Amino acid sequence: MKRLWDKGAPLDERVLHYTAGEDHALDERLVAYDVRASIAHAEMLARQGLLAVPDLEAIRAGLLGLAESHARGEWRIELADEDGQTALERRLTERIGPAGGRIHLGRSRNDQVLAALRLYLLETLDALSTGVLAVAAALDELAARERRTVIPGYTHLQQAMPSSVPLWAGGFAAELRDDAAALTQARRRLDKNPLGSAAGYGTPGLPVDREATRTALGFAAVQEPVTAVQLSRGKGEAQLIFEIALLMQDLSRFAADVLLFSTREFGFLALAEEFTTGSSIMPQKRNLDVFELMRGRTATAQACLTEALGVAAKLPSGYHRDLQLIKFPLFRAIDLALETLAVAPPAIGALEFRPESVRLDPAVHAAEEANRLVVTEGIPFREAYQRVARKLKGKV
Repeated sequence: MKRLWDKGAPLDERVLHYTAGEDHALDERLVAYDVRASIAHAEMLARQGLLAVPDLEAIRAGLLGLAESHARGEWRIELADEDGQTALERRLTERIGPAGGRIHLGRSRNDQVLAALRLYLLETLDALSTGVLAVAAALDELAARERRTVIPGYTHLQQAMPSSVPLWAGGFAAELRDDAAALTQARRRLDKNPLGSAAGYGTPGLPVDREATRTALGFAAVQEPVTAVQLSRGKGEAQLIFEIALLMQDLSRFAADVLLFSTREFGFLALAEEFTTGSSIMPQKRNLDVFELMRGRTATAQACLTEALGVAAKLPSGYHRDLQLIKFPLFRAIDLALETLAVAPPAIGALEFRPESVRLDPAVHAAEEANRLVVTEGIPFREAYQRVARKLKGKV
């Protein structure tokens, strides 16, 4: 099987396995986006007089057909293809003949895969934001149905002040909405058209129109100069993973509270049975595995961020094969976030507080009492603080 760079010499299979790695499998999610970018590129070539109209029509129809058949599961990218770009061009040429070989004029696999990746990530940002807002809405619903439920507020894991389910759930909902807003800010680095930068130094001798492909694909800007494209790789991806890591951290802290509040020692929160698992040895056990894994997966997100940052950290300028390694932590972080966001709203909906089990230490009203003394007697807060502290110790 010929690859796009193949010049006729045989390739040792060990090299193929090591260099392609899992890239061919990772590229499966990019096929539809690669087709979009390839059609935009072909249309631009035709407008610039670099591609005959009949060839354009054949390329467009062939690519759309390949996208549809891929969506139906009729073909997959093979290891021998090395990557999705080779798979598409090879199958296109098999389908429409020599015209398929004309599509690579004025581009490299480098700008081709980056265009597809950015289109995918821009769409994924919307899916992530929608998922985050759905979790925040589920927390709002929890606060509404438990609007009268008083719970302790904790500092240092000690009862500190009176709180409530609306205060508790509302705090997490507010932070999640902040996470959704931060995700939208990650668009800035991703919303730039890399097409026409080719291998990082443009397309000498070809009048490519980068603005035309930008418009066709809906990117906010053309990335200039062409040398900036490869220097930018990994930055937008890492920013997205960073925001995912912060999102997962918020969900992890929420899950930690749920797990703590549901212990027998606390006892004021329960989870519907259909959202729990059991023990293979202890018949009485019902385990909140969903929230335990929600708590644990923040570590995975943080590891993905470290891996993505590390790949590009010490590379010199230009393209390097190392950059393909960013896909794995990027896609892993996205997948775990989307899976967590999908299960969180129904799991939150299955939470039920037990107000009768809540026991507030009377001392949680101490700060309120000190504030009252300041207001009613006009004394300094520090004096009020000391007076309340002595009272609690029985030294009025």
